[in-house]
Amino acid sequence: MEVTFVLQDGTSQTVEAEDGWKLMEVAVDNAVPGIDGDCGGEAACATCHVFVAPEWRAVTGERTAPEQDMLASTFGVREDSRLACQIRTSSALDGLVVEVVGS
Repeated sequence: MEVTFVLQDGTSQTVEAEDGWKLMEVAVDNAVPGIDGDCGGEAACATCHVFVAPEWRAVTGERTAPEQDMLASTFGVREDSRLACQIRTSSALDGLVVEVVGS
């Protein structure tokens, strides 16, 4: 499956992802700028904050409770904000587009 990260400079980086990975892991493994994953994917930081494109919001699911708590203390949060560590890749997400917020 493919995932496209829209970077802070307006360019994009499309990467291959295997099913079952956290989107943050995919980004870190592919050196996507602006995705650090400092907490290792536990929703305990916001260094993997992304905006999910409107057409993908239903497919990526709802925010988890820990994710909601972390985003509540983060700057620049919007309705489409998610932590990439809380989105699991699957074939249903082939073509997913997210915008990197950066840390």
